[in-house]
Amino acid sequence: MAIVVGSMVAFFLWALQKTIHFRFEQPWLLFLLPLAGVAIQLIYQSIGQSAEKGNSLILDQIQQDGGPVPKRIAPLILLTTLMTHLFGGSAGREGTAVQMGGSIASMFNGLFKLMSEERKLMLSAGLAAGFAAVFGTPFTGAIFALEVLTKGKVQYKAFLPGLMAALLADATVKAWQVHHQHYRIDELPLQADYFSRTLHFDLLLALKIIPAAAAFGLASYLFTRMINEIKTLSNRIFKLKWMIPFVGGLIIIGLTQLLGKTDYLSLGVDPEYPAAVTLQSAFHLGGADHWSWLWKTIYTSVTVGTGFKGGEVTPLFYIGATLGNALSGLLNAPVSLFAALGFIAVFAGATNTPLACTVMGLELFGVEHLLFFALACFTAYLFSGYICIYGRQQAEEKKYLHAKFSKYLPR
Repeated sequence: MAIVVGSMVAFFLWALQKTIHFRFEQPWLLFLLPLAGVAIQLIYQSIGQSAEKGNSLILDQIQQDGGPVPKRIAPLILLTTLMTHLFGGSAGREGTAVQMGGSIASMFNGLFKLMSEERKLMLSAGLAAGFAAVFGTPFTGAIFALEVLTKGKVQYKAFLPGLMAALLADATVKAWQVHHQHYRIDELPLQADYFSRTLHFDLLLALKIIPAAAAFGLASYLFTRMINEIKTLSNRIFKLKWMIPFVGGLIIIGLTQLLGKTDYLSLGVDPEYPAAVTLQSAFHLGGADHWSWLWKTIYTSVTVGTGFKGGEVTPLFYIGATLGNALSGLLNAPVSLFAALGFIAVFAGATNTPLACTVMGLELFGVEHLLFFALACFTAYLFSGYICIYGRQQAEEKKYLHAKFSKYLPR
């Protein structure tokens, strides 16, 4: 299963890069985004059926009895994600990988006629494999597949199958010679003792990270709330469902014309032109505008909220990294470190997975900043409110700082 998922994700990542670079060469494709949205809506309306639920369907089946996930979900999400990016929609890629992982795992469930508990483990492993393969973070994928199911609770019996699947899926992507983007935190001055050289800690820097992490959590809340409100408002206003993505596409075109640049379209990983704001540029001084994070929030909220496909995680990375870039200037802090903290912490807040995101920091940026990663991710988690980008996530515990302050937190 993991080899099949890794191979599918490798093809997806290759095709996605080709698709995005083709749009760079053909900028007029953006003006067809409304029609692409209508086409996506009609595809799911005619043959998608329950596949429209996407990630929520995978989570539902893992939490319940490990029931079947439609086979068509994999080709449908692959096709419609490529369509979204071909025409400039601001979306991610993790949703595609996770749904393909769940769909392929479900096929293996049927092939081997597994029982209920085994089916649930296989679906969880498929989720881990898809996430690990698309980002190149196998340990994060294994933990994410456990932590994302229920806020505040992790069931460890699925960890070993998930880890095995994640490691093998990631290795499969590498075997296909598909590579991931690399990010680097600039070297910080370290103390002389062994502990500080191994796990860097600076009290003054930590005191700067706490308010920044609170801002990351609030950015997570804003992002999730905007998507939910746009979905609710769109369904209330438009009786004809195809009008929702059509209008969403028009809004993206209008925003791009208003700003006069294309920085906030698509993934935001590869630069369309030399001075473009990207995930990579956010790790350098002057590599992002002060409001880049807000523009990306608006673009992605409109894109995902009006029915385009792909996911939210890579845009969350972009939002966090550019917000970290902006906050580093205000707090006189290291730019690359704050970009990295925002990268993982905004994701932690939006998905309620602070442990997985702390591990992601280790896999992407190295072990020496572990204490800062944990501080940022768990603080952002506390400040991100009670909602999540995955609507089917169950809640084992309430999230609050203190009972007398809980009424002030966003709900």
